Amino acid sequence: MNTTHGPLREFLEIPYDRLEELNLQSTEYQKQWKPMDKVEAERRSYLETEKRIKAVTVAFTDLEGRFQMLDYDKKYLLDAEALTFDGSSIRGFTQIMESDLRLEIDWRAFYWMPADIFGPGKVLVFGHVLDREGNPYESDFRGRLLTYTKKLYREEGIVANVANETEGFLFNGRDAERRYYRTGEFDLISTGGYYNSLPQDPLRQFIDSAAEVQRAMAFENEKDHPEVGPSQFEMNYKYAPALVAADRIQLYKLLCRQVAQSMDMTASFLPKPITGINGSGMHTNISIARNGENLFYDADGEHHMSEFGQKFTTRVLHSAEDLCLTLNASVNAYRRLDPNYEAPNEIAASSVDRSSMIRIPFAGKNGQRIEVRSVGPDCNPYLLIYSLLRTGLEGPEPDPNTPKPKRVRKRTLPGNIYDAMTSHRRSAWMKEIMGESSHHKYMELKEMCAHRCPREMGDRIKRSEIMFHHEVTNQMLWSRF
Repeated sequence: MNTTHGPLREFLEIPYDRLEELNLQSTEYQKQWKPMDKVEAERRSYLETEKRIKAVTVAFTDLEGRFQMLDYDKKYLLDAEALTFDGSSIRGFTQIMESDLRLEIDWRAFYWMPADIFGPGKVLVFGHVLDREGNPYESDFRGRLLTYTKKLYREEGIVANVANETEGFLFNGRDAERRYYRTGEFDLISTGGYYNSLPQDPLRQFIDSAAEVQRAMAFENEKDHPEVGPSQFEMNYKYAPALVAADRIQLYKLLCRQVAQSMDMTASFLPKPITGINGSGMHTNISIARNGENLFYDADGEHHMSEFGQKFTTRVLHSAEDLCLTLNASVNAYRRLDPNYEAPNEIAASSVDRSSMIRIPFAGKNGQRIEVRSVGPDCNPYLLIYSLLRTGLEGPEPDPNTPKPKRVRKRTLPGNIYDAMTSHRRSAWMKEIMGESSHHKYMELKEMCAHRCPREMGDRIKRSEIMFHHEVTNQMLWSRF
């Protein structure tokens, strides 16, 4: 008897060029704030008629920035009255006695994923978190960024455009970060440097593969290359409205990790994984537009920056110490701020000095922006962008009546997480931005991690700052402490 047979079921697999078309359409829905009820009806109709989809991945982000994904059976999701999950299992969310939380789907943020990298038969959609009564959950900063940017657009016609330059490292072997507590070192895939990579070496192959996935997911690629450090990479893409930009950070890190794993490697976004070489940053470019006009541009302004843009920059610099724990969220992030490695740790704005926290790039009218350089790639992207926008648009300003000191000293960002926590804890502005409860929970999480690591940083990277890094998520190890 012949027991061979063909596939029992056909799952959805879409060519890359068609994926790009579909995902670009999703991006347009978000840029135009297409009415949610119309988009939901369209997406539901698609899911009902497309028989090759088996599950829908609903993604959200916790308080520290970890990307959480739940797969719902397609039929269950379409029939469900509410999507619930156990919030007490998510660090920084609810207590066990109030564990039930709900997910609300943002149907505009709907993505078709390359089947060869993420598996066939699935689509991904972003969600935001609600409490048991159906109100926006305070510690879900995607939901808060959504609400804030929607308000800016509806009431003032303002769009915040953001582009991130996220650096990472590529290491030999899967799960290199989780194995670090045993090995104590990372195995570099390449010892080249800036722009130095042969067309078919492993680092270049990884970059090429990841860039193709980016393109298929409608990132609108610009350029990609090895970075300054050996085995370091960066792939740049077009600016987008703030919420789309924050989603792209999560997707960027996800696709890089997935592509690397398929090649038996690890893509790591630790800010400073190796002693003695440059760390990884996530430069965040921001501009504000109203009715398509860049409000940061003034042909007669210094560096072509408008008064509006100068005020935005001044407010961010004024709150720099308070914001630092949001921009640099881990013990390891403060190693990157070492001035010996081109660190942007000086609280200043400059068009040329790359040690300044904020750079004003040379650009034309449409490209006029600020570049916040002191951001680690492991921060919560929604909290990051929400905090910078709120601060730049509404934050406290220096008191003009304060007498200027005779001798001006350079202000620098905190050099370790304890100093950053002190500024964050005392900041009335950060409490207002985050909300009392989220501010308290965020501090608790940062303290818990810091206390498990050596207080004195020294020159050597310690095992504990990798072991207890919030993006490494080694549950087996964490439960022993």
